[in-house]
Amino acid sequence: MQLRHVRTLLAPQVGSGRAGPGGAGRAGGGAVLRLCAPQDGTARVTCMAWSASSARFAVCTADRVVLLYDEQGERRDKFSTKPADAKVRARGPACCLRACCSGARSSVGRASALGPGQPSAVVHMQSSPQYGRKSYVVKGMAFSPDSTKIAIGQTDNIVYVYRIGEDWGDKKVICNKFIQTSAVTCLSWPAENIIVFGLAEGKVRLANTKNNKSSTIYGTDSYVVSLTSNVSGKGILSGHADGTIVRFFFDDEGSGESQGKLATHPCPPYALAWASNSIVAAGCDKKIVAYGKEGNVIQTFDYSRDSSEKEFTTAAASPGGQSVVIGSYDRLRVLNWSPRRSAWEEGKPKEIAHLYTITALAWKRDGSRICAGTLCGGVEQFDCCLRRSIYKNKFEITYVGPSQVIVKNLSTGSRVVLKSQYGYEIDEVKILGKDRYLVAHTSDTLLLGDISSNKLSEVAWQGSGGNEKFFFDNENVCMIFNAGELTLVEYGSNDILGSVRTEFMNPHLVSVRINERQQRGVKENKRLAYLIDIKTVATVDLVDGYSAGTTSHDSKIDWLELNETGHKLLFRDKKMRLQLYDIESGTKTTILNYCSYVQWVPGSDVVVAQNRNSLCIWYNIDAPERVTMFPLKGDIVDLERNDGKTEVIVSEGVNTVSYTLDEGLIEFGTAIDDGDYHRAAAFLETLEMSIETEAMWKTLSRLALEARQLHIAERCFAALGNMAKARFLHETNTIADQAAQEHGGDGTDHYLVRARLAMLDKNYKLAEMIFLEQNATEEAMDMYQELHMWDECIVVAEAKVNQHYISQQGHPMLDKLRRGYYQWLLDTQQEEKAGEVQEGQGDYLAAISLYLRAGLPAKAARLAMSRDELLTNGDVINRVSTALIRGELYEQAGDLFEKVGNPQKALECYCKGNAFLKAVELARLAFPAEVVKLEEAWGDHLVQQKQLDAAINHYIEARCSIKAIEAALGARQWKKAIYILDLQDKQTAAKYYLKIAQHYAALQEYQVAEELYIKGGQTRDAIDMYTQAGLWEQAHKLAIKCMSQEDVSVLYITQAQEMEKQGKYKEAERLYITVNEPDLAITMYKKCKMYDEMVCLVAKYHKDLLSDTHLHLGKELETEGHLQEAEYHYLEAKDWKATVHMYRVNDMWEEAYRVAKAHGGVNSYKHVAYMWAKSLGGEAAVKLLSKFGLLEMAIDHAADSGVFEFAFELARLSMKQKMPEIHLKYAMFLEDEGKFEEAEAEFIKAGKPKEAVLMFVHNQNWDAAQRVAEAHDPDSVADVLVGQARFAFEQREFQKAEAFLLRAQRPELAIKYYKEAGMWSEALRICKEYVPSRLEELQEECGREAAKKGSRGTEGLLEQAREWEQAGEYARAVDCYLKVRDPSNSVLMEKCLLKAAELAIKFLGQSQSMEVTRTVAPQLVAMKKYSAAAELYLNLDLIQEAIDAFIEGEEWSKAKRVAKELDPRSEEYVDQRYKEYLKNQGKVDSLVGIDVMAALDMYAEQEQWEKCLEVAAKQNYKVLHKYVALYATHLIREGSWDKALSLYVHHGAPANPQNFNIYKRLFVEMVNASGMNCAEAYSSWADLRDVLFHLCENLVKSSEPNTPAHEEFETMLLISHYYATRSAAQGVKQLDTVAAKLSISLLRHTELLPADKAFYEAGIAAKAVNWENMAFIFLNRFLDLSDAIEEGNLDSLDHSDFRSTDIPFEVPLPAQQHVPEEKREEVRDWVLTMSMDQRLEQVLPQDERDTYEASLVAANTGVRSLPCVLTGYPVLRNKIEFKRPGREANKDTWNKFLMAVKTSHSPACQDVLKFLSQWCGGLPSTSFSFQ
Repeated sequence: MQLRHVRTLLAPQVGSGRAGPGGAGRAGGGAVLRLCAPQDGTARVTCMAWSASSARFAVCTADRVVLLYDEQGERRDKFSTKPADAKVRARGPACCLRACCSGARSSVGRASALGPGQPSAVVHMQSSPQYGRKSYVVKGMAFSPDSTKIAIGQTDNIVYVYRIGEDWGDKKVICNKFIQTSAVTCLSWPAENIIVFGLAEGKVRLANTKNNKSSTIYGTDSYVVSLTSNVSGKGILSGHADGTIVRFFFDDEGSGESQGKLATHPCPPYALAWASNSIVAAGCDKKIVAYGKEGNVIQTFDYSRDSSEKEFTTAAASPGGQSVVIGSYDRLRVLNWSPRRSAWEEGKPKEIAHLYTITALAWKRDGSRICAGTLCGGVEQFDCCLRRSIYKNKFEITYVGPSQVIVKNLSTGSRVVLKSQYGYEIDEVKILGKDRYLVAHTSDTLLLGDISSNKLSEVAWQGSGGNEKFFFDNENVCMIFNAGELTLVEYGSNDILGSVRTEFMNPHLVSVRINERQQRGVKENKRLAYLIDIKTVATVDLVDGYSAGTTSHDSKIDWLELNETGHKLLFRDKKMRLQLYDIESGTKTTILNYCSYVQWVPGSDVVVAQNRNSLCIWYNIDAPERVTMFPLKGDIVDLERNDGKTEVIVSEGVNTVSYTLDEGLIEFGTAIDDGDYHRAAAFLETLEMSIETEAMWKTLSRLALEARQLHIAERCFAALGNMAKARFLHETNTIADQAAQEHGGDGTDHYLVRARLAMLDKNYKLAEMIFLEQNATEEAMDMYQELHMWDECIVVAEAKVNQHYISQQGHPMLDKLRRGYYQWLLDTQQEEKAGEVQEGQGDYLAAISLYLRAGLPAKAARLAMSRDELLTNGDVINRVSTALIRGELYEQAGDLFEKVGNPQKALECYCKGNAFLKAVELARLAFPAEVVKLEEAWGDHLVQQKQLDAAINHYIEARCSIKAIEAALGARQWKKAIYILDLQDKQTAAKYYLKIAQHYAALQEYQVAEELYIKGGQTRDAIDMYTQAGLWEQAHKLAIKCMSQEDVSVLYITQAQEMEKQGKYKEAERLYITVNEPDLAITMYKKCKMYDEMVCLVAKYHKDLLSDTHLHLGKELETEGHLQEAEYHYLEAKDWKATVHMYRVNDMWEEAYRVAKAHGGVNSYKHVAYMWAKSLGGEAAVKLLSKFGLLEMAIDHAADSGVFEFAFELARLSMKQKMPEIHLKYAMFLEDEGKFEEAEAEFIKAGKPKEAVLMFVHNQNWDAAQRVAEAHDPDSVADVLVGQARFAFEQREFQKAEAFLLRAQRPELAIKYYKEAGMWSEALRICKEYVPSRLEELQEECGREAAKKGSRGTEGLLEQAREWEQAGEYARAVDCYLKVRDPSNSVLMEKCLLKAAELAIKFLGQSQSMEVTRTVAPQLVAMKKYSAAAELYLNLDLIQEAIDAFIEGEEWSKAKRVAKELDPRSEEYVDQRYKEYLKNQGKVDSLVGIDVMAALDMYAEQEQWEKCLEVAAKQNYKVLHKYVALYATHLIREGSWDKALSLYVHHGAPANPQNFNIYKRLFVEMVNASGMNCAEAYSSWADLRDVLFHLCENLVKSSEPNTPAHEEFETMLLISHYYATRSAAQGVKQLDTVAAKLSISLLRHTELLPADKAFYEAGIAAKAVNWENMAFIFLNRFLDLSDAIEEGNLDSLDHSDFRSTDIPFEVPLPAQQHVPEEKREEVRDWVLTMSMDQRLEQVLPQDERDTYEASLVAANTGVRSLPCVLTGYPVLRNKIEFKRPGREANKDTWNKFLMAVKTSHSPACQDVLKFLSQWCGGLPSTSFSFQ
């Protein structure tokens, strides 16, 4: 922060201080305001203060006058302070003296700042002994928080509070004064009604402006030199003359900071400021010290060595606490807090010459300005904003600190101070919502504000990347939508009002009501309605944070709104139905269909809506069926309510019409809400009675009674015609009025009134209580008698007896009452009640008689059975039993007979009365043989009663299986029926299976239905079921099992044809495909012209015919005129030319050109353009070709194509320069056509006469050639002669040819032709005659040719060689033989070579013969004469070369023999070469006999693994497993881990450490593989389990037992066993919980398993068996892991759900997702749905150890239980132990598993038992029991 000088509010006095260069008091010029006349001496500004509203600024001058300025710095008012009265003043000077003494050090220091000869202020005051205006100094001044008062602290021991009013010029009145015992030295007003000040005697006191009392907060022994408060005003800090700094809190706001002495500063801390992060103190030692929150020194700024610096006199902290300004001499120093460094940083100091000592500082409350008062009476104002910007040219935004921003409206001048309460730095401020609302972010909070109401809020808000959407539709609350969450913030509140999850953020789908209409007895009413999903509305009470109600709807909701009280909700759905939901009662009512507009009338509960052409109004929404309707011609556009008038604005085309609502009816609702029932009644009096009015009278009557406004209630009931209630209330009102006259009030508290109201409410007990409280027993009894409530009347009378009459006489009326009651009962024929009375009085016989007379034999029987004396009375029993039987109350008769010991009759009665439960229980004791019959009869009875479900068990007990089955079927207890059927013989069960199968088929549970059809022997019905359901694949699977292939095909084809007729082509296609008849499907689609589907099938089943099909379709569509579709098929067939041709034929040249350009070659489209132009001709063709830039090319193409007429036309019209070229091409064309005469003319036109000459020469028309040459091209005459000569030579007319050439002067050609003909003599002759210079050269050439012919021929060489040989010149003979080269005669070549070698060996020296042999032998080898070459080598003892020759010829036996006989050292070399040969030739079988290991390696290299393992198996175990490991590694690399596993299943798993990685890799591949969580995967898991089991067995026997590797493989074995057992259990329905438990147990091994997959499988398994809590937790964890995999780390995982379990936290992060995206989405949806379910508890289930039930380790004790071998769950009790230690099973699980094995005969489960037998050292006995 930097200080910028703005203006001088108060100019310093002229006579004070030192004069500047111009005699002025302060350098720098500027606007100087002189407020008083010059005077000598200092004019110190003693104190200054800004009001809380920032609108007023007060300055107290040396004259003790307070000057008041406005915000702009204009002086608006002033007033003089008052001295204390004489009594107080008497003690003043002494106090001042003490104050001076205690502060002497400071005074001296301050005086020094003035320079020589300047006395201090305190000294000046002490030197005035007289009393009066100058007897005191103002030491402290502060505004009240409401800015209407100023507190003044004076040294004459008093604090005054002046009321200055709200407007400038208001009268100034002293409203409080607080007299003290010593001088006031400093003062602060931190909170409402609380002024804090310091005294010279060291006390810090508090003055309460409310009760006008002051009290000491704390006391010290040292003068208080400074006082300040913290940013919130909840704490104060005082500095004392001895350097002590003391802290006190009114409220520490939860900071926990200490109170009391905080630190001791080295000098009196005159400059003291409490910033938000530390405390800053300074004084006369020229040091600024920053103290921490507990008084520790955190920073020191030392200026003691700066000679220009003087003592620090005052300090002020910014309102936000982020900056501190300290004043000294001519200088203001600025400290800014750096949040990043957590330290103070010194800003650039503000230095002003001749300013002198700063005596006071005051910071404007909005932080934008600071004012400094000086010793010479000047007040300077500084701007201290960080930056300033203009927003949309409407607002000025000033950042006065990191956490404080001022937003000023430039048009109105109003401003808002936006400040972070927590000191966070404010980012960019935005003004949204029609320029009314402020939004700003800090790092941890969000600031919101309403500019118009100046309500500001700051709420905790974690950064969301600026993705929030703000909605300002509601002026009380801001709606923030972010990432599926709606957050509400009420303006002016610093807490989030509420937060809900919703995906529907539309102002029409969210309704918020905040205290919009006050109700009686309700302080806060804040409600929210929003959509949970598109069909469900939730309402929330935002005050208490609970859900007020939720309603689901059957259609999508597109609009909703609460009424103003938040008790009723209107919403509309997509079908335009308007619904009313009463939140209190939870009832939903459809009140309107076809609703196009709806709105609540503001300030009421009246609803206005439009239905097509009707305006609908509900004046009383409590009676939604009562609606007032008016016809409309247009649409409602708005609703306005102003000046007591409510109008509906309707748009009728171009006109707008208003319909006025009945304000009286609206007013009634408002009056009711306001509780003004007189107004409501008066209004209703004016209305005629109608349905609406009647509803209103009823509402008013109810409310008036509740409010005890009885006259209104009476009027209401009279209006409603309820005269009884009206008369009763009239009487009640008379009593109330009388009571009111006697006792005052409204009389409703009189007991009679209260009792009558209770009676009216039918609450007679309350009325009785009221009467009895007033001892009005008679009135209570009269009430009951009048109502014929005799029992209650007698009870009251008896109570009265007990209360008042100790003697047994009783109440005088009691007996009479009883008699009267009894007689009345008899008179009114209430025998039952009379009987009860007699029974109560102990006359049981009379009671029984009365019960029987009343026709209540059951009651008589009950009484008889309860009294032993009556049971022995035979007459009574007979009468009662006879009455019971007559009344068909057989069960009660049976009870009576059983009670009197007559079981036979009791049983008969029970049976007659169908009381079979009692009958069976009796029969079990008395007639055991009858039980079975009774059970059957019971079942029959239940069937008659349609209680089929209950009948099943009774039939089972009666052993009536058929009836039990039929009952189960009738009761739709299908599973029970199947259970019973499974126990019956097949013949009996068959027809019932069919019925049940039909049921499951109807439920679309086809798998179960199929099983049942098969059990019932009705496989054909199962096929029909699948057929009808369209499940053709399943039907086909079944059909091929029980039908011939032919029948299946016929069935499917017939059905497909039927489908085809119905237009169900897709279904028909599936049927054709199912029976491998794709051709029929193709034909069908072709017939229906569904070419796309047809092509798909051809592509799938006849790929080779696809191109032909497209061509065929293209031709067909072309014929039909569907050219675009035909184009598609031609192009698919890669025949673009056909497409172009099609468009050409149809004269659609543009399309043809487009296709050619897109799909043809580089020149194809040019050709099409050319053809197009040709079809146009003339100028049009030229324009077209020019457009495409193909004109020249077209001309060339036309000429090249022989279309010369078109080429000439184009060239003539556009490119005349091309004409010669076209003539030339035309001439060549004519030449080719044999039209030589025409060609001659064209050549000449083209300017190429030489071409014409050459043409004639070529055609040997020598005369014509001569003619043209002589006429048009004389240079060509010689060429004609040469041509004639060449022709003559060819005809061997040498003389003629020679003559032509000599005529043409070309003798050298004559020589050439003679040479070519071999006529050297003629050539020499011509040369001698005509070219003598070349004669010698020609002679030499002739000699060379002769030599060539003589010696180079093969025959010549052979002859020469023989001659040399005969002459004994053997060396030359050899050379000649070696020179013979005749590749066509290999025999001759061989003879020559052998002859040369023979001669060399015989006749030449050793070196020469060696050289010849080395030359000849390789040539013989090259000619594949290996033996001959080898013999040559052997002749010269070149044994190695001979062996190589034999090897080259693959004559291995000869090579071996030579090596063996002549050079045994080479034998190994021959063998090595032989092996290499076999390897290279791939003759491994031969190699086996020589080098087995090499052969095996070769098999491995060639990947002939079966052969390799077969051969290796014949060697030894170690060799075999070396190659098994190699093969396994190869398979794993190729991804065939299943084949690798089967290798080890087949060959065993040895405990070789080098194989360990393979075993681990197999395990890892398998647990990561997909599709392994099913019953079908059992064999794979079992293989892995068995391999690991044998490995572990082998490890135990090896030298590696109990090593870490062994333990790891044991763990892998356990995991594999769990997986295998799970797959086995998944195949058996009864074991679904076992499978689920195994999935859950596997979670404790997630350090070896992919964690996401494990949690997914555990969650899905738990969900399948309805363990929803566990499913929710596991799937939630799965989603977290899935997100972590996306992010690449597990740091964000929350482990709280798995604390105190053995599920590990530290698991490897899977490299990839193991669950596909669609499954993850399903899980997300389910978890989200379940998270809304209130019943769900997010806690893992616990067992008796208070530990998660699947955890092996007890959370409290740490005891580890053994896992169950079948589930992995801990075995706690009821265990089965196996022979091998450490193997246990839960008995219940074991028995359940054995039972499942027996009933299901599952091979997998049997295999599990077999494995357990091996692994656990045998199984326990196979019998099982259930606990």
